[in-house]
Amino acid sequence: MEFFHSVPRYRFMAVRKICYVISALIIVGSIVAEAVHGLNLAVDFTGGVVIEAAYSGTADLDGTRNALKSAGYTEVTVQNFGSSKDVLVRLPPLGEKESANGVTSKVEAALKTVDAGVQLRRTEVVGPQVGRELVVKGMQAMAITVLLILLYIAMRFRWKFGVGAVLATLHDPFVVVGVFALTGMTFDLTVLAAVLAVIGYSINETVVVFDRVRELFPVMRKETPEEVFDRAINETLSRTVITKLATLIVVVALYLFGGESLRGFGLALIVGIIAVTYSSMFVASGVALDLGSSHRDLMPAERRAPIDDLP
Repeated sequence: MEFFHSVPRYRFMAVRKICYVISALIIVGSIVAEAVHGLNLAVDFTGGVVIEAAYSGTADLDGTRNALKSAGYTEVTVQNFGSSKDVLVRLPPLGEKESANGVTSKVEAALKTVDAGVQLRRTEVVGPQVGRELVVKGMQAMAITVLLILLYIAMRFRWKFGVGAVLATLHDPFVVVGVFALTGMTFDLTVLAAVLAVIGYSINETVVVFDRVRELFPVMRKETPEEVFDRAINETLSRTVITKLATLIVVVALYLFGGESLRGFGLALIVGIIAVTYSSMFVASGVALDLGSSHRDLMPAERRAPIDDLP
């Protein structure tokens, strides 16, 4: 199945330097947004109280939020958990004069104003130390992922391609995190999982293009490296458009109909997929080209005939 009737002839590499400027502005904007606004980290990272409640009927999430705000909990997250009757309440960290039992009783009283038959199933207190450990482990996971990507691409292709792949892989999470900093949406563990998935999408898309470049170099020896990269991107463009559109349909549905718990996950994937499509064409390929990738990098080494010592 092809999206285009014939292979297009777009000159992607001709505008790569303009795209470098756009990418730089996006990354700088993301850094500024994070510095000014910061990320709205969830209880998973900051610490706090997580309470699971079971309603007698379909839970009124808006009514629950209003009841908790009336009880003094302005920074609260309320979402369905498992079914329409189960609700997960996330509260900020306990104050110096607050106890877990006191908060639980206060929350239960607020929830009973919405549904008299509500029952609290679980109360969990996440300390700030645990939240900091999750942040550190998340950063470590991303660093290890990037390092392994660099090693894999360098071994499979050449180091020039590895640098391009790593820069594209770093570019895409910056875009996602910047959007969350600007919008103020909650950044929780599901969003972190989406960011790691975006990294996987990025390297997969980049490898597809680089594989095509490697196949074309031996058969396009008279063309310039720029023409080879353009041809490789154009030949994989139909596959890219089809797979990304199919994936976007799913994640847009998650964002619109998945409820509060999946909205951040869906948004992160929507932004990430768009960023991945852009970076694999212009950032990864452009950097590999500007570092001097040529036919020699991917051509097999010539084998010399053994020297015969016989007279």
